[in-house]
Amino acid sequence: MSQPPPLRPLVYQSSYEYQDEDEAQTIAELEEIIVGMARTVADTEGHAHRAVHAKGHGLLRARLEVLDGLPAEYAQGLFATPARYDTLVRLSSPPAEQLPDSVSTPRAMALKVLGVQGERVAGSEEQHSQDFLMVNGPVFVSPGPKGFLRSTKLLALTTERMPRTKSVISAVLRGTEAALEALGGESSTLKAIGGQPQIHPLGETFFSQVPFLYGPYMAKFSLVPVSAELTALTGTPLEGGDEDAQREAINAFFAAQTTPVQWELRAQLCTDVERMPIEDATVEWPQALSPYVSVARLSIAAQVAWDATLSPQREDALAFAPWHALAAHRPLGALNRARKQVMVGSRQFRSGFNHCPIHEPSLRSGDPGVSDPAPGGPARP
Repeated sequence: MSQPPPLRPLVYQSSYEYQDEDEAQTIAELEEIIVGMARTVADTEGHAHRAVHAKGHGLLRARLEVLDGLPAEYAQGLFATPARYDTLVRLSSPPAEQLPDSVSTPRAMALKVLGVQGERVAGSEEQHSQDFLMVNGPVFVSPGPKGFLRSTKLLALTTERMPRTKSVISAVLRGTEAALEALGGESSTLKAIGGQPQIHPLGETFFSQVPFLYGPYMAKFSLVPVSAELTALTGTPLEGGDEDAQREAINAFFAAQTTPVQWELRAQLCTDVERMPIEDATVEWPQALSPYVSVARLSIAAQVAWDATLSPQREDALAFAPWHALAAHRPLGALNRARKQVMVGSRQFRSGFNHCPIHEPSLRSGDPGVSDPAPGGPARP
């Protein structure tokens, strides 16, 4: 493994995080609206889905391998020593509805690394996972909870309404986004509201968008496809039906694999809190100041990525959350503080409405919550 250039990462200080006076009120209102969206969908469809990334496209077994020989500043927390972890992976897209894929919204990839040992953040003592939630864009659509609340109010007005109109609007927004990118730019706002290009999700690079502790330091994460089979999909138009094109494409891909494919999990350490702020998620941290450095490798073998009968049931019992974490990777910033409260509210509503307890996957063999990989793939959790 090539050695990254020497860095002087900043040691975390509590002063790097700050709260607006009305943050608690903003987060409470955000929770009310987002859970309300989930309730609207549940009342309409008779089943409660996740309040944000509701539509799952793949639920897979994987193996995360922490790399050997990491420099000291990167050998922190989960990445302190070389190890292999059974991992669950969920591919999804927002919002709160099970929309057809013709309404093209951002893509997400969440990891649940199982059997993690060490001191945990307060409130996650009963968990044994380290979760990473990432989206296919380096920045969030708003700096903090206030901006997110404004956009969420608008989104709530359309929940379970005008699905056909949303498809038309999405097509127009994709055209606008394509024009912007042809001119050398892009708009995270357009992508968030339906202008996401219709390309294959497995060729995408995913980002945490918000920061986390990294031992004594602070970092953002990315997940980058590195296998040739994956990089060949980068920017490739998505084919298939409008309804479930992503599920179909992901299933077809993993059905055709003869060897596991790999992503790199990379960390970007904060070296300048002015240019790499903790509390403004719209700022992309400059890689000229601190590049993303590979700290682990994610491998996924051939398997059924989405079973129309079993996968929705398995999803109902699972929760992916950034606060399922080691203390060494505590989420930072106002958006993460908002996610903590909002996700708890969403999980409680979803579990209660569906009469389905949400819990961590069991570590004993035979109870992972997702389908088996083909022989030669990751071991069973």
